[in-house]
Amino acid sequence: MLFRKRTLILMLIDALLINLAAFGSFYLRFDEGIPLDYYQTYYHTAIGGTILYLAVFYVFGLYNRLWQYASTGELLSIVYAVSVGTGGTVAAVYFYGLSNADTLSYIRMPHTAAVLLWLAMVFLIGGSRFIWRILQENAFDRHVPGSQKQVLIVGAGDAGVLAARELKNRNYRDGRPIGFIDDNHSKQKLQLLGIPVLGTRLDIARVVKGHNVDEVIIAMPSASGEAVREIVQICEKLGVILKIMPGVYDIISGDMNVKPIRQVQVEDLLGRDPVSVDLEEVAGYVAGETVIITGAGGSIGSEICRQIARFNPGRLVLLGHGENTIFDIEQELRSEHPGIDYITEILDVKDREKVFLIFERYKPGVVFHAAAHKHVPLMERNPEEALKNNVVGTQNLAEAADEVKVKTFVSISTDKAVNPTSVMGATKRTSEMIIQSLDLRSQTKFVAVRFGNVLGSRGSVIPTFKRQIAQGGPVTVTHPDMVRYFMTIPEAAQLVIQAGAMARGGEIFILDMGKPVKIVDLAKDLIRLSGFEPDVDIKIQFTGIRPGEKLFEELLTAEEGVTSTKHSRIFVAKPNNIDVKLLEELTHIIRERGSFLTRDEVIKLLQTVIPAFRKKTEKVVVNQ
Repeated sequence: MLFRKRTLILMLIDALLINLAAFGSFYLRFDEGIPLDYYQTYYHTAIGGTILYLAVFYVFGLYNRLWQYASTGELLSIVYAVSVGTGGTVAAVYFYGLSNADTLSYIRMPHTAAVLLWLAMVFLIGGSRFIWRILQENAFDRHVPGSQKQVLIVGAGDAGVLAARELKNRNYRDGRPIGFIDDNHSKQKLQLLGIPVLGTRLDIARVVKGHNVDEVIIAMPSASGEAVREIVQICEKLGVILKIMPGVYDIISGDMNVKPIRQVQVEDLLGRDPVSVDLEEVAGYVAGETVIITGAGGSIGSEICRQIARFNPGRLVLLGHGENTIFDIEQELRSEHPGIDYITEILDVKDREKVFLIFERYKPGVVFHAAAHKHVPLMERNPEEALKNNVVGTQNLAEAADEVKVKTFVSISTDKAVNPTSVMGATKRTSEMIIQSLDLRSQTKFVAVRFGNVLGSRGSVIPTFKRQIAQGGPVTVTHPDMVRYFMTIPEAAQLVIQAGAMARGGEIFILDMGKPVKIVDLAKDLIRLSGFEPDVDIKIQFTGIRPGEKLFEELLTAEEGVTSTKHSRIFVAKPNNIDVKLLEELTHIIRERGSFLTRDEVIKLLQTVIPAFRKKTEKVVVNQ
């Protein structure tokens, strides 16, 4: 069938409305009825207009839309279609009258009738379409019992509207919105979707008590961490359920979508601005390339895999030491992005022969090196392994990349590499030096990206705190003044990928980590979000600084300095002079005696390339 049944029914209805509009336009033009002289004009207008309007409506796609979801875009389509149809009808009647002037006694369409025809068509066609939206918005609301839970939405903007509609789309099973809270004074005492704005943030307690509110939804995607934390604390004292709508955007792809309304998480309290990524720039160096990602099963590595897969690489090679994590990310990627060629390789980056074999086999264009030993106390107890993995492993990968002429090599570093006090930090600083030294003589653009702690990564404070809270406490914090920079996993991965697009060679990119966060404050926030009171229901216990730790981390040495880039969240450290000969001697010794190196030998080796390392703190207890 050329037309579906639904289309035919709509066209029949439109035909009736077109004739009604044509009759109405002439009837309104002539107060006492249509004069006999204009009957022929009216007939030609009705017949020709019906054919022309239906054809135009079909071309403009008015018969393949779901009108129960109609918005301003659909209204504009109706206006455009009616305007074209009216213009065509008037022109057709005019030229028909000219061509038949000898046989027809009188045929001319009054200008006023043409204007009335346009207005009547917009009203009737638009009204017939939007009646479905009106019915959906209002007619059945009173008949849906839904939940008796009373919901207050904080934020009377776009996100607040989406939150209210989300509740409605669920037939109010998850609660019924009774009002909005918004700090914009111009919105006070107004209504949004028929729901009143009941006050500002200062009125939350009054509104919750006065309206028996059971649940509060925070719908402010751009709110600061302090604002979210304040609302959280108010709602915790009131004993209401608290949820959040984290955003209305997808950072990487730019697609607009509604993320699920969910429980507030500690990441929301950071209040970080969304990351903006230059899609064209990133796609320009990733699309169509063979991309190797080391540590692909880890927290950062797996997220880089997810983000890179969105830019249509020609082939994605996942390298990792743990078979289970590599299996998991491969299955996820094949499900989410099935059109990409995925290859998995289980290898240890310390295995030089296997690394060179892999690079020769796949000849990648881009490499992201995320494989590393990262846990500070663990590496204090196993310093030789930190040397072998973080230093020699990086050198293996970098030299293999140089040999096959990789275009861009991005190594993941850490703020612990700045003025390091830990073995882990010192080995990561050494790996930065290896990258920079190799860039001096290679066609490959070697860069490192330095950032702080990542919220939610395996072994980080958040999973540890959650486990301790689930066990009833205590939550252990090393020191009351301990502060750290934090990022979310997607945020870090996206900025790493963007930094790769900006690489010219030899840079150490530094990511803007925002304000440092006190670890004890993070612990208290997480305890409260879990429904407990810090030091009342769940105790906080201070255990003392662990080996290699500092009270605060730095992102730059005094010598490096920093310059800005075109991206507001990415900076470049000025390179230091690197003694290539000392680096070569260091890596040679590690290769010769790696597993047999004593703790003291490891410290002395690292001091050859980082002279200030452990000079003032030679004695470090490691049996914790």
